[in-house]
This record gives sequence, C-alpha cells and structure tokens, in this order.
Amino acid sequence: MNTSNAILRPPLSALLIYAVGQFGWSLTSFAATNLLVYFYMPPETGNAVFPSLVFQGPVLGLLTLIGLLSAVGRLFDAVIDPIVANWSDRKYSVMGKRRWFMAVSAVPFAVTAYLVFNPPSAAENAGNAVWLAACLLLYYFFFTLYLIPYTALIAELGHDKRDRLRISTLISISWALGFMVGNGAYALQSWWEGMGMSSLEALQRSILLLSGIGLAGMLIPVFFLRENRYALQEQSEHPLWESLRIVFKNRSFRYFLLSDLMYWLALNFIQLGIGYYITLLLDLDKSYAFVFSLVSFLCSFAFYWPVNWMARRFGKKKPVLWAFWVFAVLFGVVATAKWWPIPNQLLLYGLAAGAAFPLAVFGILPNAIIGDVVAAEGTKFSGMFYGVRAFTMKVGISLANLLFPSLLLLGKSTQNPAGVQVAAVLAIVFCMLGWRYFRQFEES
Repeated sequence: MNTSNAILRPPLSALLIYAVGQFGWSLTSFAATNLLVYFYMPPETGNAVFPSLVFQGPVLGLLTLIGLLSAVGRLFDAVIDPIVANWSDRKYSVMGKRRWFMAVSAVPFAVTAYLVFNPPSAAENAGNAVWLAACLLLYYFFFTLYLIPYTALIAELGHDKRDRLRISTLISISWALGFMVGNGAYALQSWWEGMGMSSLEALQRSILLLSGIGLAGMLIPVFFLRENRYALQEQSEHPLWESLRIVFKNRSFRYFLLSDLMYWLALNFIQLGIGYYITLLLDLDKSYAFVFSLVSFLCSFAFYWPVNWMARRFGKKKPVLWAFWVFAVLFGVVATAKWWPIPNQLLLYGLAAGAAFPLAVFGILPNAIIGDVVAAEGTKFSGMFYGVRAFTMKVGISLANLLFPSLLLLGKSTQNPAGVQVAAVLAIVFCMLGWRYFRQFEES
C-alpha cells in the first residue's frame, strides 16, 4: 500500500505513458461499440453492404436480434463493473493493483474484439447468433477487466484538482485519437474493396489491423507506468455492497450519474447512427463517416485549452450544461438534414465543426469531476466510483444498442429514412434530460 509520504507527483512523461493506454482501449473497443449494428444490420442503399449473417426481422414485434444480443452483452458488462472495481480496490500486487488487471486482460480483450466480427458462417444461421453472443460476453468481461482499474488511476495519479484536469485532458486527446483511427475502418474497408476484396473480408481485415494497434497501446502503461511510485492509493477492506452504499450516498454524484446516462444515450445515437446519417440523410459515401470524425475531433482539440480555462474560471458545471444544448441543436440539424438548402458536404463539415465544443467538454470534464469526488471521499474507493460511472455508461450504451436497431425498423433506406430521423429526434430528448439532471449537481 502506498502512502502520501512514499510517492512522487507524476511527471508529464508518466502521464503520457498512462494516456497511451486510453488510446489503446478506445481503438480496440471501437468496432464492437460502433460497427456492430452496421456489420450485422447494414444500411440498405440498393447494393448489399454485407451478407445477412443473423436474423434481420423484428423479434417480439419491436426488437431486433442484434439489438438484443448487444444489449445483453452491455448489461452483463455493466453488472460486472462494480464487481471488478471492488476486486481492484482490494487487490495487492507488487506490480501495482491496477496494472495487474490491465496486464491479464489486454490480450484477450483485443482478440475477442476481433472475433466478434468473425462468425463461423458467411450465411445467416443460428450458429452465428450463438457465436456472437459468446464472443460479446467474453469481450465485455475483458474490456471491463482493463477499463475499470485503468480509469481508477485518474484520481490516484492526480494529486490535486489541477493534476486531475490535466490527466483528463490528456486521456481525452488519446481517446479522441483512438476514436478517429477507429473510424478509419470505413475508409480501410473501401480501400480494400477497391483491391478486389469482398466487403465482409475488407471490414474484418480492417478490424484485425486496428485491434492489433490498440493492443500495442494498451500494453504501454502495463510495461512502463510506475504505479507504485506515482499513484496515491489506499487499500480497501470494504466488501462490495458496503462500497456501493458509500458511493451512492453522495447526492451530487447520483445526479451526475443520471445526466451521464443521458449523455451516453445521445452519444451512442451518434456513434451507432453515423453510417446511416451519412449515407441516408446526407446521401454521401460511407467513407465520409471517417471524414466527419476526423474533422470533429481535430476541431475539438482547438477547444481543449478554452475548456480548461472555462473549468478554472467558471467551474466544471457550466461548460457541461452549455455542451448539452449544443449537442441538442446539432441533432436537430441532423434530423432535418434532407430539407436544408445546403450542399451535403458543406453541411457535413458544419456539423463536424459544431460538434467540437461538446466533444471537448464531455471528453475532458466528467473524468475530472469524478476525480474531485473521489478526492473528497478517499482514494480507497477510486475504483468503485469509476466502476459505478462505467456501469451507468454501459447501461446507456446497452439501451442505445437496444433502441437504435428497433428504430431502424421504421425505415433505414434511401427512400424511407424515417427510423434514422426519429433516432436523431430522440437524441435531442436525451440531451435535454441530461441538462436538467446536471443542473442539480453541486461541485465539490
């Protein structure tokens, strides 16, 4: 166990090593988070993007098979978040209690991320559904085993509010880089298709390449971060339910979780829907999904310093409230994109630039906010606070994965994009609810 007298404030080099891990898991998780529906329930543009691999019709009248499998996987992921958090808080290892989990999970996390997109048959059958369900459960287990201990280090490496804001900024940049590189899967798919590959093989090869790069990033902090030298840590002896009771006792944190749930619902309606918004509402090639992500995240970097300044000047609450409003306006533009008298490419670039501010805010401030809460409560619960936040995040992602494919049943074709438009409208509702809940949050 570390004590405050035995550790050093981490230098920038150590924080950069730590941030590379965020790039790694962001890139490795990109496909399963953002391409699953696109791969197993592709948009109907006149030509088959992929062969039908699982049942495409409605299940129980309203749901879809891919939506159910994805939601179940995410719910499993969410349920084990606090369990892994408690394991990590109570763990002792000579290499560091967080790095131990990161070391044992990185390789199987990357492998299962690839296997999710490699069903045993290239034709629709029940075996593919069973394979996908099993791979998703394994993928989410190893994802959580890496992510929860990794994020707990934000509060432990950040010795004061300024440090925590600095760390949150660095990992926001590295997450955005991972997300941008992940969106390159669309462009890589088109490139390999141009070389004669089928769409199926082209996307699978893209995911294999990106998962390998992500694995390398995840292993950097495992090998090179000196956790025992820099992390402020206390050993927890609290059982799971006692730790959860302490975390949920914090009223402001409960409101943060409610607003965060709405944010993740809205964000995943962007991530799940980007291929549909691009091809069906803007009538552009799917490769423009990468262009959108590249432009939005590059522009968001220009807001990183202003967001840091605003957080120091006004506190962290006001920028988050403003960001919810900006996201809501952007979703309104997306929902009505077919009726705007603006060239589609210009509208795409405008939306990408407009997303820069909220992406910067939500990329930086939530992790710093949780770090401040942890500092007030004690670092022995660091893993649990971030684990509960991850639970909320994954519930939001699960609901998005359940809802979004069902909305597509209303229409996901060029002639009838009603389902895609309704999804954008529903995202506006999520943003407004998130704004309302976060108004009740009190900064520590």
